[in-house]
Amino acid sequence: MENIELTIAKDLLKIKAVFFRPEEPFTWASGIKSPVYCDNRLTLTAPEVRNDVENALAETVKREYPACEVLMGTSTAGIAHAAITGHILGLPMGYVRSGNKDHGRQNQIEGRLEKGQKVVVIEDLISTGGSVIEVVNVLRDAGAEVLGIASIFTYGMQKGLDRLAAANVRNVSLTNFDVIAQAAADENYIKPEDVARLIAFRNNPSDESWIRR
Repeated sequence: MENIELTIAKDLLKIKAVFFRPEEPFTWASGIKSPVYCDNRLTLTAPEVRNDVENALAETVKREYPACEVLMGTSTAGIAHAAITGHILGLPMGYVRSGNKDHGRQNQIEGRLEKGQKVVVIEDLISTGGSVIEVVNVLRDAGAEVLGIASIFTYGMQKGLDRLAAANVRNVSLTNFDVIAQAAADENYIKPEDVARLIAFRNNPSDESWIRR
């Protein structure tokens, strides 16, 4: 039986949630040229893939964070995954807004969270780690004990790894950039020689020399 990293990688490729285009790079908002496009929201409209993802997230939480009491999704991409995973595990869930509401109780954390509760953050994608660390900090400021993150996919970029380490945050992803790049070559989504170009991008996104290889 395939390991879960490879199963999820093939799932994401099949529905083009992770889509490689090394010959025609995408341009990020920062201006960086990227050979990859990621939209894990597409898993929600692909029931078979969604089942694989949510069951794998549930198993990850049980295995890696057995003391978890509450799941908190990142806004907005992690909310549905936290809800479905929470349903599978029978755990309460909520989510963290990108900022406080400007009306009502002006909550940033939605859902009941008691001080001292052990929380796992559910995230769809980690690149540089900035947004998910902000979520962790909000939860910590509210008195939660954040056990770590369970995410669907991570680039494994050094900047992201360094930020997570500096914030003392553990992340466990279902799959990662290296596995998906190799699976893309094996499944003929890209040429085998493109794998090295993709890894060069991952290692240093600001260096565009991979485009000319």
